[in-house]
Amino acid sequence: MRANFIFSEVWIGLRRNLTMTVAVIVTVAIGMALLGVGLMINSQISTMKDFWSDKVEVSVFLCKKNDPFPACKGSGGVNAQEQAALSQQIKAMPQVESVSFEDSAHAYEVFKTTNSGNTVLLSAIRAEDMPESFRVKLKDPDTYTAVIEQLKGAPGVSNVVNQKEILEKFFALLESLRWAALVVAIILVFAATLLIGNTVRLSAYNRRRETGIMRLVGASNIYIQLPFVMEGVIAGLIGGVMSGVLLMVSKVFLFDKVQVYLANTVLTWETVTKVILITLIFGVVICILASFVTLRRYLRV
Repeated sequence: MRANFIFSEVWIGLRRNLTMTVAVIVTVAIGMALLGVGLMINSQISTMKDFWSDKVEVSVFLCKKNDPFPACKGSGGVNAQEQAALSQQIKAMPQVESVSFEDSAHAYEVFKTTNSGNTVLLSAIRAEDMPESFRVKLKDPDTYTAVIEQLKGAPGVSNVVNQKEILEKFFALLESLRWAALVVAIILVFAATLLIGNTVRLSAYNRRRETGIMRLVGASNIYIQLPFVMEGVIAGLIGGVMSGVLLMVSKVFLFDKVQVYLANTVLTWETVTKVILITLIFGVVICILASFVTLRRYLRV
């Protein structure tokens, strides 16, 4: 009998404040979805950093004939003797772990794979246009500055590129996206908390007569508060489920599309499931806390 009464009160409260309840559900759904996206981006960044940390290389490009680089002016390109001397110089550096040579043909194959969708660019570039280079793997990626300074002025070197700097810019962009998603999520969570509080307060005001009767017959505070709290829980659950759907859609249509360019750093469904559970629980907890705080302030029990 008590359970039937509580559920009937919950249904009455949801029906009376339908517009506010829908607003709470939508706000919780969007807020939790953005929070989840921030967590998914954070997981992606961590995975990428772990994967690329030991694969960062310094690319030492060699001069070709008629190269526009200042270091190559007047040079007819690197000859075999200069190439061998440069190789020995790089291998003798204490910061260097390994060195590999990439000729024009191999560089062109990598270029074709990377730009397979750009037919115009592929038709304009030939294998002989690609520069030869040494790929230098460092024992400690943070020592790249000393290596670059030594190699920049070496004979036959046109340019030295540190892959870590390129990756750091990309990671900085992802960090900005993550913080933007988290900031918007926090704002929406705060808005959802206020909406939940207003919904509970309106529901309590509309049922003030029933509440007064329950107090007169000796009903406990928990028994009186439970219908209002359950309204918030139901709104939080529905909003959490909707945010879970949004997160799955973002995984399929956003993260999976981007992962084509991020080798071996796939965002797994296991991670997505954990994020969905975290956001679902967080959404429900927010609704419960907001309901209790509002009831303690506005409901006379």
